[in-house]
Amino acid sequence: MSKDQTITIKLVKSGIGRMKNHKLCIKGLGFKKLHQILTIEDTPSNRGMINKISDMIEILEK
Repeated sequence: MSKDQTITIKLVKSGIGRMKNHKLCIKGLGFKKLHQILTIEDTPSNRGMINKISDMIEILEK
């Protein structure tokens, strides 16, 4: 994947009461608080974390 490809995501649900793996995905993507918007690189590892917590995040269009 090209380095200029990015994804903009927003955390819309809390990690409280979630499995440990889901909390680690939130931390791994770089979220610090609820409703935070991040722009991350589009890599297979980031895509896997996004898919794991897909019900907790929202993918924003550019």
